[in-house]
Amino acid sequence: MLREISSGGVVLRRRGRSWGIAVIEPQREAVAGKKETMLLALPKGLVDPGETAEQTALREVREETGLTASVIAKLADIKYVYVRSWGDKQRVFKIVSFYLLRYKSGRIDDVSSAMRVEVKRARWLALDRAAHELSYRGERDVVQKAQDYLRSHPNP
Repeated sequence: MLREISSGGVVLRRRGRSWGIAVIEPQREAVAGKKETMLLALPKGLVDPGETAEQTALREVREETGLTASVIAKLADIKYVYVRSWGDKQRVFKIVSFYLLRYKSGRIDDVSSAMRVEVKRARWLALDRAAHELSYRGERDVVQKAQDYLRSHPNP
């Protein structure tokens, strides 16, 4: 079985008394006759040769959301198996390291036209809604860890 190592981030931004996080709606192929539901995910991607997982998380956030951020803490590693929907249809064992990040600058959804192949749009989502609205269980668990972190570190 193939293995992939990726990294991503939960980008925090305070809005008044509440927190928001940056999420993406990935591009997907339309399937004839099937109603498309909105897919929401955290920004993430493959670790490039010579990169650390933290560097990858920051790069992927910048590329997929248009935001720059700084690392606060590592939240979790999630592991899962998926079947490639393209090319060889192989099963892949994937590990994704997620980091809690603080928003520094940038405008959400200000991504390159080349990145639109991967990202339909990026947007802010209220942190307290994210555990209900993200599409993947593992990422919902990561957001719960971010909420736990904020309860014990109110001013990260």
